[in-house]
Amino acid sequence: MAKAPPARAIAEPPITNRERPAEPKPYEASKDELLAFYKQMLLIRRFEEKAGQLYGLGLIGGFCHLYIGQEAVAVGLQSALDGETDSVITGYRDHGHMLAYGIDPKVIMAELTGRGSGISKGKGGSMHMFSTEHKFYGGHGIVGAQVSLGTGLAFKHKYSNDGGICMAYFGDGAANQGQVYESFNMAELWKLPIIFVIENNQYAMGTSVNRASAEDQLYRRGESFRIPGIQVDGMDVLACRGAAEEAIAWVRAGKGPVILEMKTYRYRGHSMSDPAKYRTRDEVQAVRDKSDPIDHIKKLLDEQGVTEADLKSIEQEIRKTVNEAADFAEQTPEPDVAELYTDVLVESY
Repeated sequence: MAKAPPARAIAEPPITNRERPAEPKPYEASKDELLAFYKQMLLIRRFEEKAGQLYGLGLIGGFCHLYIGQEAVAVGLQSALDGETDSVITGYRDHGHMLAYGIDPKVIMAELTGRGSGISKGKGGSMHMFSTEHKFYGGHGIVGAQVSLGTGLAFKHKYSNDGGICMAYFGDGAANQGQVYESFNMAELWKLPIIFVIENNQYAMGTSVNRASAEDQLYRRGESFRIPGIQVDGMDVLACRGAAEEAIAWVRAGKGPVILEMKTYRYRGHSMSDPAKYRTRDEVQAVRDKSDPIDHIKKLLDEQGVTEADLKSIEQEIRKTVNEAADFAEQTPEPDVAELYTDVLVESY
């Protein structure tokens, strides 16, 4: 019998010896930056609460996935992006990402209620919002689809040499989708300027990540593609911003993609129709008590001399903004029937 050929020497060093981004440190925010973070997170929280109320009243139909509890992720990460050049794409839990990118709450709420003044002309609803003007490319209902589309956006940034990067969000459930790994492979081969953000809120719909994923340390998911990963406290806006700084520096330097696993938590069910019976109320309350991202930054603001009266004034301002958005969304007309035929084809034929 012929002898087996000798094993070939490993050409590449173990991944632990490859260059990696620097270990991120919490962002050192000024008092004004802390206030800005607080306002943005509070806006998302109050907006989502109002959206939940409108859904209960029947003014929002279809699916509605709220971002309550995860506010620090979008605010911390997107505050480090350049809104003039960088693109954002996400899944169907998308309201918070839009608000964090400075998009008018009125047109987002109008889209939720299916009005013609909505950001997608009332045709996208909660899950399919879009704004090329703001470089926000969805809102996607197919689980994991946005990862491949985000890789395409990153290719566009590199091909046109516009200096931009793409931030592509997906969840712990989507992390097990096959197209995610095809995208990882292509992004690393071509050294595309993309940050893959895994928002690990612990439950893919109703299944714990520990039960659904053989490797539940999701920041390691890119190792076989030589993509470095960083695990981040997604309940701390300063930790999120610090991680964003390191990831962006890596990607802008032409070193290819990076994965950020944001350990976060959603307080509500997967969607408004989910009673969330797969976890206890005590579990949710424990996270609220110990790790709430808004309470955390309130403590930091208190150390900076911001008074309870100051915070109450901000609260009133945010509630006024959200109520005005809800009023606008209820009072503006639905799309014209002719709108059914627009935005179907790129050209007219």
